[in-house]
Amino acid sequence: MTGGIETAAAAERDRVQGVGQKGDQQKFFSCRDLHAYYGESYIVQGVSFDVHEGEIVALLGRNGAGKTSTLRTIARAPSPELRRGEIWLDGTALHPMVSHQAARSGISLVPEDRRIIGGLTVEENLQLAQIAEPRGWELERIYEHFPRLAERRKQEAVTMSGGEQQMLAVARALARDIKLLLLDEPYEGLAPIIVQEIERILEQVKALGITTVIVEQNAIAALHLSDRAIILDMGQVVFEGQANEVLENADIRQEYLAV
Repeated sequence: MTGGIETAAAAERDRVQGVGQKGDQQKFFSCRDLHAYYGESYIVQGVSFDVHEGEIVALLGRNGAGKTSTLRTIARAPSPELRRGEIWLDGTALHPMVSHQAARSGISLVPEDRRIIGGLTVEENLQLAQIAEPRGWELERIYEHFPRLAERRKQEAVTMSGGEQQMLAVARALARDIKLLLLDEPYEGLAPIIVQEIERILEQVKALGITTVIVEQNAIAALHLSDRAIILDMGQVVFEGQANEVLENADIRQEYLAV
């Protein structure tokens, strides 16, 4: 009987620790059976996927597919409300947390509206991100990788171009000690020439090995940047595979992305 109890206890330990166990590249980040609601509106309907350490994953789908809601659920934003499911990052359970706790554990969400703080300079926006521990990159390292921000460091941040503000939003995320970067529509509302600039920045992020999930309506641009693709439809995962599979399969793109 004792052996049976020990086996059950071991199984429970595996269940609690195994999904996001530290050092397991296959399970650096995992979300399992996420169900999230805005009020009584059922938006995220059983979403599950993994992200390997250092990987960039494109989370795609038509408008209303649940992409942004899934990112917000992962980041433990107040809405949508997670009612069932588990979220693990590098061995830490995020699903019991609220947003500031998840941020301290290494999640950083760069929202579509960027949330640049008016009345503050570029440098003050970056410094504000570092008030609380854990801190990430020092300012000089940020300026080394984003020289445009170094040039604008004393400029009021909201007076910069959309592309420069997006650059600042990414840099501000890196000013924290992050493990998973969540990017929501980084190309939204930007002119094509600025999109190319943001692509170069995201290529830097990729080269630095920062684990990233990117939601983007410009699916082709996101797929060229990403290692793998996950496609949502009506709040559910309908495809998961290599990014080049989607690039090379016109039927998948037409059915789920309309591109």
